[in-house]
Amino acid sequence: MPLHPSPLRHPGPDTRIGVKEAEAALVEHYPRLVRLAYLTLPPGLGRHRRVLAAHAVVQRSLYGKPPSAPRPAEGVPAPRSGGPVAAATQAPAYAGVRLRVVRSALAYGRRPRWWPGRVPAPAALRPSVPVVRGLRLFPRAGGMDEFALDRALADVPAPVRAALGLRLLESLPADGTRLLLAEAGVDDPADAVRAAALVAGSDHERVRRMLRSGEFDPCTVQTRPGDLLRRRHRGRAGAACLVLLVVAGGLALSADGGAEGARPQVSPLRRTLPGGALDPAGLVRTPPAQWADTSRVDFSAWPPRGDRTDDTGLLERALGNWAGPTADVAVTTTPGTAVVPPAQPPQLLFAGEVGDEAVVLFHDGGVRVVRYAEPLSGEGAPDLDFARVDDADVTTAAALAVSRTGTSVRYLLAPWVAESATRDLLAPDAPARALDVGGDGVTAAVPRPEGGGACDSWPAVQLRSSEKIVEKHAFLVADLGDLAPAHLTHTPRPGSGAPARQPREATGTDGLLSWARTACSLRDLRDSGVRAVNNWQFAQQRLPGTRSTADWVCTRADTWRGPGRVLVQFVPPSASPSASLSARGEVVSDRRNTALCSRFGQHVVAGTHWKSPTGAWYVLAAGSRAVHRIEVTGSARGVSEGPTLAVRAPRNAAYHVNARLHDGGTLSASP
Repeated sequence: MPLHPSPLRHPGPDTRIGVKEAEAALVEHYPRLVRLAYLTLPPGLGRHRRVLAAHAVVQRSLYGKPPSAPRPAEGVPAPRSGGPVAAATQAPAYAGVRLRVVRSALAYGRRPRWWPGRVPAPAALRPSVPVVRGLRLFPRAGGMDEFALDRALADVPAPVRAALGLRLLESLPADGTRLLLAEAGVDDPADAVRAAALVAGSDHERVRRMLRSGEFDPCTVQTRPGDLLRRRHRGRAGAACLVLLVVAGGLALSADGGAEGARPQVSPLRRTLPGGALDPAGLVRTPPAQWADTSRVDFSAWPPRGDRTDDTGLLERALGNWAGPTADVAVTTTPGTAVVPPAQPPQLLFAGEVGDEAVVLFHDGGVRVVRYAEPLSGEGAPDLDFARVDDADVTTAAALAVSRTGTSVRYLLAPWVAESATRDLLAPDAPARALDVGGDGVTAAVPRPEGGGACDSWPAVQLRSSEKIVEKHAFLVADLGDLAPAHLTHTPRPGSGAPARQPREATGTDGLLSWARTACSLRDLRDSGVRAVNNWQFAQQRLPGTRSTADWVCTRADTWRGPGRVLVQFVPPSASPSASLSARGEVVSDRRNTALCSRFGQHVVAGTHWKSPTGAWYVLAAGSRAVHRIEVTGSARGVSEGPTLAVRAPRNAAYHVNARLHDGGTLSASP
């Protein structure tokens, strides 16, 4: 007579599993059960408590009455093959233990709404073993993808995390997952399965690999000591002594603060990140000469600079506040930048004193730069700035704002910058003025464009790269309020002899003249995470009743996160030859999140109202070089077999512009 049920006969829902069979299944598949419990448990427990709770949930699944076999899903036969592991995980003993694990992990996070968030759950819902004293346990840190997945799972309910684990780690079908969740006490298991499918997306294999990585493995952990000082104090003193120690400690801290100046406190969160990501000794430091002998000329080639690169205390405070800013830290981010701790030791770019601040700059190795600044006097709050810099190159990784005031900014220049100067974009005829740079790569103060009022000047920095990287050329950057200044380029008008849609550096005469007429429009692009701005003079139009011409310019701002913004500007002729630079562009169209005026949107048409010197009003329209016919409809009507059109119309006439391309395509624009 067999001792176990036949694998070909599915036990009924009331079949009891023997304790020995359940224990054998638990021991054999312990790692996968603990991983499933860890995934389901509330992330708010913290990584240490979550590891212990996952082991406790699995170990306590044998307590009480022997587990029952879960009810089979109707119409879903058990798999006939799949290897010994798949067959074993479908066995009644394992299925019963798994059901208990999921039920217990879900119950752990199920508290009454009135239950305080920081108070532990009731004892009935709180596993009591195992207990670890004196050590903190953490799963091994994964990459940025695993970290992002962990953050995403923290925002969904426990049933969704359980459903994701059952579907991807346990390879259960959707019907089987819904039935198991229902038996575990989930109110709407179908909704949990649907939400888990949304979290997994279309690439299930990729998410499955991440869930099986060390980031979600509570059986392979790293250890760190707990709070040694607190443990020692608790063992040596009673309640009365603690009061005395607090008073004495406060006096000692006050004395130290008066001698050395108060320092920002480091967030306790820095002790919870594994992998040495917040250890100053583990910071990546690029060799000083690597930039001249590498194929990757970006922030990864910057060596550490500044007079405090070996100041462990400053670096600890910067890293600690990056991991978990204290309440007094002022945090700013550019749009689309993740404010998360580093997943691995970051690269140190700068640590030194700039003005009245101690400043530290980090690069996380791929996507972000982080700036930390604290006042040298000890008075005032620290600042923490995050910015995206993915896919930076010779020009977009040429400088970072290391210090900024209301009227000026100081940059840390890339090691490949051989020459630096400043110039006013609104004065293209004025020569560039040399910019002083210290031995640590920090520039003198550069004036910032005024935030409001008249646009009388627009300072920019002109840089020239070193011939050592075979990229010796000059380029312009301008401060738009972010850590990395924006790279300014220019695309000449049709008929200039330049190839179509080939942006070039704006340091030549045509580029400087173009920016002199349009630089004030950069005000609208401040603090939006702009990577580069290109001026494309897509059309030139003869104005009716005059001998003058006007330019049509498409100013495209590309952001670090991807989406672009387009300002189409009509640049009228100057009022007189002596005022050749006084006429500035007028924005006639503002488009966001668009591919217009890029290599993915190479055709454009626009229109505007214009008053001639004689007082007559017109509707003007122009298109890029591929436009061969323009038609205006509405209150103003007209057709032109060419890329420009002018139609007499009332001052506020409503109109719509349609254009046809040489290849048969169409474009349209409205005011």
